[in-house]
Amino acid sequence: MKNCEKYSKQFFAPRGITMEWMRKDYIDTPPAWCSVDLRDGNQALIVPMSLEEKLEFFKLLCKIGFKEIEVGFPAASETEYEFCRAIIEQDLIPDDVTIQVLTQSREHIIAKTFEAIKGAKHAIVHLYNSTSVAQREQVFKKDKQEIKDIAIFGAKLCKKYKAEAEGQITFEYSPESFTGTEPEYAAEVCNEVISIWQPTPDDKVIINLPATVSHSMPHVYAAQVEFMCKNLIDRENLIISLHPHNDRGCAIADSEMGLLAGGDRIEGTLFGNGERTGNVDIITLALNMYSQGIDPKLDFSDLPAITEVYEKVTRMRVYQRQPYSGQLVFAAFSGSHQDAIAKGMKWREAKGGIWNVPYLPIDPTDIGREYEADVIRINSQSGKGGIGYILETQFNHNLPPKMREVFGYHIKNISDHEHRELQPVEIYDIFKRDFVNINKYVDVVRAVYTDENDGIRAYSVIRYHGEDKTLTSFGNGRLDSVANALKDLLGVDYTLESYTQHALEGKSTSKAASYVSIEYDGNIYWGTGIDSDIIVSSVKALVSAVNIMIDKTSITTK
Repeated sequence: MKNCEKYSKQFFAPRGITMEWMRKDYIDTPPAWCSVDLRDGNQALIVPMSLEEKLEFFKLLCKIGFKEIEVGFPAASETEYEFCRAIIEQDLIPDDVTIQVLTQSREHIIAKTFEAIKGAKHAIVHLYNSTSVAQREQVFKKDKQEIKDIAIFGAKLCKKYKAEAEGQITFEYSPESFTGTEPEYAAEVCNEVISIWQPTPDDKVIINLPATVSHSMPHVYAAQVEFMCKNLIDRENLIISLHPHNDRGCAIADSEMGLLAGGDRIEGTLFGNGERTGNVDIITLALNMYSQGIDPKLDFSDLPAITEVYEKVTRMRVYQRQPYSGQLVFAAFSGSHQDAIAKGMKWREAKGGIWNVPYLPIDPTDIGREYEADVIRINSQSGKGGIGYILETQFNHNLPPKMREVFGYHIKNISDHEHRELQPVEIYDIFKRDFVNINKYVDVVRAVYTDENDGIRAYSVIRYHGEDKTLTSFGNGRLDSVANALKDLLGVDYTLESYTQHALEGKSTSKAASYVSIEYDGNIYWGTGIDSDIIVSSVKALVSAVNIMIDKTSITTK
């Protein structure tokens, strides 16, 4: 590509750190979660949420289990302020939930912010100012001391207003654009703020380290987090919060590595909504932990319902390949994948134990998805395993392996010809139409059997082109004797290859399904019969196979 020389790294990799956290295999304790959907997420929407929509979303976040929710920037707009007042005055904030509000380091904004949270039992006042080289030089045109003075000014004002406020107030400070700030300078500014707020074990301070813009690989951000953890004063009385954005597609990795490096808390959004490429997706982050046996302390057991509310109030759409949440993330179209999933599900049904089904990192039903609708999806790429799995699990037809292959190719050809996915009910309809109880040319209307010393004699009434004919035949069993009658009538010498059957619904009063294959001229033809009588169902399966044979060959029927 052209012009690559105009770009260079805009981050500062800290020195003198050990990165011992890289030896850890996984996160074993969930962080404190803070949803910023109603502020960071909302400000990124083409049409910001109305008061009513924010109320609906707030209730959803509480239901999911968030204990900290950033509800807005009350001084930024009247809607933001009114929403904050509404949830306080209408007593909509659960006792175990703390609301969070954002403020710049300006006196009238801080005053408006404390006014907005009046009456709240618990609140976090989140103070921020930009500290990066680019912001200092280009936006504020101030030197390091002047930028630090902005943070000091805001910290002192917040402390003053807190002394006059009701309820429990916790402070949070963000050196905004942290990832573009020299680590030593970021620590210097944060330490000034910490020294003013004087945290204690019972009144901790949150230091938030935002990847306002993601500039580096995840391990560099995590190294920056480690540096801050080791260079901030009163670390034992601090909560280190992470706020990654997704400019490089690394927000999840930034968060996971940042937590390993010393982070205690995550600020993010559902489905990763937010400015530009968005914030870290809390759903993905939480379910990554869940997939390794760690309870994230958030309830995503009905993810489709959460998706529905989210799409309604934000007017955004969840991408079909969004991890865990997208419509297609559990779907398998590939034949080999479908076969592995089907076999894995049977293995789990028989063996139990830890979830370890191929291609499915978690059980879709644990987040409100359905195997039938979400896992095995059928198109021209699908295989016999997936198609057979649908017939077996949804319609109770356990086709013999070789018939699964024949029917699988039949379905693949239809899907390929029509250039579309086939739904399970369509697959079953095709199965019934093309393989079950077929009597297009010939049909056995009824048959009576008598036992003889060396076999079975059948007295059959066979309808052939609308005319009933009575035939007597002999065979080593009922099905074989009827097969011989059909051979005599048609003048065709085919071979009865195989026959299997099972109860269709697993009950004594249920119907029976039979599967018969016949060989003629080097080719195998399969048919299925369904009837309440197992003998009749086997005859119907034979008749179906014979009719399919007639349809696919040059056998004359007149």
